[in-house]
Amino acid sequence: MENNRFVSSTKILSDLEIENGLRPSSMVEYVGQEKVKKNLEVYIKAAKSRKESLDHVLLYGPPGLGKTTLSHIIANELGSQIKVTSGPVIEHAADLAAILTNLNKNDVLFIDEVHSLNKTIEEILYPAMEDFALDFIVGKGPSAKSMRLKIQPFTLIGATTRAGMLTNPLRDRFGVICRLELYNEEELRQIIERSARILSTKLTTEAGLEIAKRSRGTPRVANRILKRVRDFAEVYGNGEIDNNIAKNALDMLEIDKQGLDNTDRKILTSLIKNFGGGPVGLDTLAAITGEDAVTIEDVYEPYLLQIGFIARTPRGRIALKSAYEHLGIAITNQTIPNMFDNITD
Repeated sequence: MENNRFVSSTKILSDLEIENGLRPSSMVEYVGQEKVKKNLEVYIKAAKSRKESLDHVLLYGPPGLGKTTLSHIIANELGSQIKVTSGPVIEHAADLAAILTNLNKNDVLFIDEVHSLNKTIEEILYPAMEDFALDFIVGKGPSAKSMRLKIQPFTLIGATTRAGMLTNPLRDRFGVICRLELYNEEELRQIIERSARILSTKLTTEAGLEIAKRSRGTPRVANRILKRVRDFAEVYGNGEIDNNIAKNALDMLEIDKQGLDNTDRKILTSLIKNFGGGPVGLDTLAAITGEDAVTIEDVYEPYLLQIGFIARTPRGRIALKSAYEHLGIAITNQTIPNMFDNITD
């Protein structure tokens, strides 16, 4: 299952211990996402100078890139308290009303998976975001009255991996919208070296870069790998992570030089060997690999598309030249495109 994949960017229980201790607490410590950081610094400074709450912020992008971490940093930079919840947790109107009425002036409310809010909750949230007020009905039938309760000005930070699932009315109420991108190898190396210092683990620059190369552009994966490589260093070495230890540990974890694991390679191999490189429909690919179609589309495909190993076409998925080369499979079909010929539907 996807949650058992070591290179999955989805949060698992064991990540909590790692991430809580390694999270940066300020913009200075936060590595990467430079454009987002610069813009947020301006908005935060302006809001503080006016002594107003920061406009509502939407953070979106693939999982594991630091949306939760960035929300805490925003609250710290504002000098405000932060209340953390998630869309699936808020089931009843009373739950949201209790949260909002307990916020102090200019506090931050962070809602993870904000796309999961149900319609009833969203409708209560609209006047809260626009007018800092809660609208509710008192009584029933002809005697029912609409009343409005004022609440303290606050900043809502919504995080989502599926921005396309947000309703237009909710999306339009966010004044600041930030897309978080995958990290490059140098940024990941800096994150890994910082994490190693916090964990009191010696790490060479070469080893940090080797781990970064196989971390799929995701800090969460990088920190997860670092923790496991540290175990190998302590058992098979003197506790220091050098390049040889890092490579051997990553090979034993079956994470290749592109950050692919067995499941990724299984999808690519099935696509090439069973279907001649495609095109093949998603449901067919799911049946042959034993994976759920939605999981393939939402979890596995984004990274394979990102690195130019597959492409989506109107007729189905196809394997690109770089996938053949990575797997060491000879190309028999000379019409196979390379990554620059990627045509998406």
